[in-house]
Amino acid sequence: MDKKKEDQRMKELKDRYIRFDWAIKRLLRQKANFGVLEGFLTVFLGEKITIVELLESESNQQSEDDKFNRVDIKALNDKGEIIIVEIQNTRELYYLERILYGVAKAITEHISLGDSYYKVKKIYSISVLYFDIGRGEDFLYHGQNHFIGVHTKDQLVINTKEKNAIVSRLPSEIFPEYILIRVNEFDKVAVTPLEEWMNYLKDGTIRPDTTAPGLDEAREKLKYYSMTPEDRHAYDEHLNAVMIQNDVLDSAKLEGRMEGRMEGKAEANLENAKKMKAMGIDLEMIRQITGITL
Repeated sequence: MDKKKEDQRMKELKDRYIRFDWAIKRLLRQKANFGVLEGFLTVFLGEKITIVELLESESNQQSEDDKFNRVDIKALNDKGEIIIVEIQNTRELYYLERILYGVAKAITEHISLGDSYYKVKKIYSISVLYFDIGRGEDFLYHGQNHFIGVHTKDQLVINTKEKNAIVSRLPSEIFPEYILIRVNEFDKVAVTPLEEWMNYLKDGTIRPDTTAPGLDEAREKLKYYSMTPEDRHAYDEHLNAVMIQNDVLDSAKLEGRMEGRMEGKAEANLENAKKMKAMGIDLEMIRQITGITL
């Protein structure tokens, strides 16, 4: 290999960045690195976000069974609202039901028995998806509850009493917002901060001249070679686990198409379930992926 190619290879290694799912599980839980996560939230929520603290719950505890398939983080912003960020690496059945449950759980976790409903916090649920959740031409989807007049088409405004005053509030100020980021559907040249973040989520690339909120800090704090050798080894194992599981799932899809019948699909699912079990993948996760009963 000539010196020019070797220099290029070394530069690529030096500028290699850690995947966002790993960063959320490890580095971005540190207060010193909140700037990266705040930039991400600012871009995808369309408003300046400041994180006050990270919140603990059963759903965001690290576990061996969940070491590569799903990671999440829950934060409180300076408005007292709760933001859930979840990354799903592989296909999961009933995903919409899962995020609905997660939002409901977050609401109930942070209101005490007997508290006024006024203390219910608005929730933002952001899902970074690396699997095909369904049909749709966009890479970014947003959903929320709206009350629209069936005949008049106007939005209902709710009057509530707060501190002895009548305050008008839109349901959008109360009800959760859901954002689905379909990483694999992004295929644009990155121009806007949103597109630059999509590039990083998909390919792990960050422009050297980026001004996108959070990405300039990510360039400094999420470099592969800034980790200890032990952390780099654990990170490499994480990537291997993701690739192996995706290979298994791709095989399952291929075998299912080739069989062309329900019986063939069931057999393919069973065979792949055996493979996943042999790899030590959690049984509940296998059930969700293949649809096979425990």
